[in-house]
Amino acid sequence: MAKANYEPYGIDFPGGPTGRFTNGRTTVDIIAELLGFETYIPPFATATGLEILKGVNYASGSAGIRNETGIHLGIRFSLDRQLHHHRVTVSRIAKILEFNHGATEHLSKCIYSVGMGSNDYINNYFMPNFYPTSRIYTQEEYATVLIQQYSAQIKTLYSYGARKIALFGLGLIGCTPHAISVHGTNGSACVDEMNNAVALFNGELKSLVDKLNADLPDANLIYVNTFGMGMPLESIPPPFTVLNVGCCKLREDGQCMISQPPCRNRFTYAFYDSFHPTEAANKITAHRSYSAFLPSDTYPIDISHLAQR
Repeated sequence: MAKANYEPYGIDFPGGPTGRFTNGRTTVDIIAELLGFETYIPPFATATGLEILKGVNYASGSAGIRNETGIHLGIRFSLDRQLHHHRVTVSRIAKILEFNHGATEHLSKCIYSVGMGSNDYINNYFMPNFYPTSRIYTQEEYATVLIQQYSAQIKTLYSYGARKIALFGLGLIGCTPHAISVHGTNGSACVDEMNNAVALFNGELKSLVDKLNADLPDANLIYVNTFGMGMPLESIPPPFTVLNVGCCKLREDGQCMISQPPCRNRFTYAFYDSFHPTEAANKITAHRSYSAFLPSDTYPIDISHLAQR
């Protein structure tokens, strides 16, 4: 059920709907452009031939670090499955480059963008009717078990030849229109309980970057502070005027209704549906990830500097 292969998703994207949960480009699409790519990174499902040497996109709607995350929404590829798909790509690259040393060098130059964990909260921990995790773990314990599993998964990615890895922290999931309408805010602007939970995860993720950089030879991992980028900047007016509702007409589950026209002034909305940012919001995240606007945006370096390593 978590899919975006219909209008009004993709209404501003060349070629229309593709499965991107927004009106146009995702954050990673824009970062790829900033890195100099002329075409969008193809999805694993259709990537063939030499194009896999440029990169492959393994993203899957509602997927998580934990394998059960998002199961109430149907079929999705968890991070473990995505890593299995990447292993297939690695073996294909080894065949194209004919010998292993060439593949090893090639894979070490690639940038790996990994942004997982939001669904482990939105479509797991904060859905007690479907998942037991919030009864088993405190928020601190849950952040720790997630990071332990995530750490092992990132080490697997490293074992497949990855060296330059950008780990995107979780955003302000308590400020999505869905969170506010479903959970209520008790007078706050956002659902503080949700934001506090992901702040614990982010703190551990940033520490993990230090640990893996120290432990893994030639590893260059960075942390992208998506949470901080969502905070209002002092002395600069907020870029969006509409923060509490999505731009498209919504189904009950918070996704866009099929073929219903979205809002016209999409650049004034932070959210496209009840969960996902508009292209205008993705643009800000992408530019600040690529070239840090504040020292706190990325750690220890930004993506433009990671590319030069």
